[in-house]
Amino acid sequence: MTSASPAAARGVSGSRTARLSLRTFALGYLTLLLFVPVALVFFKAFEDGFANAWETVTSPQGMHAFWLTIVMVVVSVPITTVFGIACAIVLVRHRFRGKALLNSAIDLPFAISPVVVGLALFFVYSPRNGWVGPWFAEQGIRIIFTPVGMVIATMFVAMPFVVREVVPVLREIGDEQEQAARTLGAGTWQTFWRVTLPAIRWGVTYGVVLASARALGEFGAVAVVSGKISGVTETLPLLVHKQYETFNIAGAYAAALVLAILALAILLAMNRVKQREEIR
Repeated sequence: MTSASPAAARGVSGSRTARLSLRTFALGYLTLLLFVPVALVFFKAFEDGFANAWETVTSPQGMHAFWLTIVMVVVSVPITTVFGIACAIVLVRHRFRGKALLNSAIDLPFAISPVVVGLALFFVYSPRNGWVGPWFAEQGIRIIFTPVGMVIATMFVAMPFVVREVVPVLREIGDEQEQAARTLGAGTWQTFWRVTLPAIRWGVTYGVVLASARALGEFGAVAVVSGKISGVTETLPLLVHKQYETFNIAGAYAAALVLAILALAILLAMNRVKQREEIR
């Protein structure tokens, strides 16, 4: 039985050192950019005592901001999901002129600043000099400086996440099962509900999680179209900014902590659902 040569031993040792260095670099990177900032949020939220943080979160303005944030997610994400699935199917399953333009347009929220998005929506829906805002005003519908405009802004910035998660899944599964279902007499809706949707459910799930997280934390676009009216159009991210500007640092961190807990709850719920699905 021959022993390993010195060169081979040095190669194994060098490989282990490289792997250890890579892991150390990755963990260090995550620690500096993720773990430490999140830990500081927890620390700063209660730096001035629990009472101040609790008062900020449970005040009428804080509770309104909390529930309005939940409403933004509950209303905007399902609409975004439906639209995202439809866009993904159109991009993967259909051929038409302008397909490349549509594919690029979907990524606009990734490239454009949310503040610019908010300004664009303001110019479109402003009741005075907007593109379609005056018409809506004549019908008694106000969009700017109302939760309606905030939902539209949230939908815009969250739109690409579902599409970009579903498109690669649709391409991977192909359309053989869908064609077989149609051959057996299934209609378009039957094929979608019984074949397509079950096959892309995890892509949809991840897209919903990402869109929900984006909706929870959206600030720029919502700040422009909402007017940041306390107790009316102020979400948790806007409340964080307001508390920071008024030098209530602990209150700002307390509201940020609530946002972090909501995002963590969404991620944990998704992992729980995934574990149950894998058991089945």
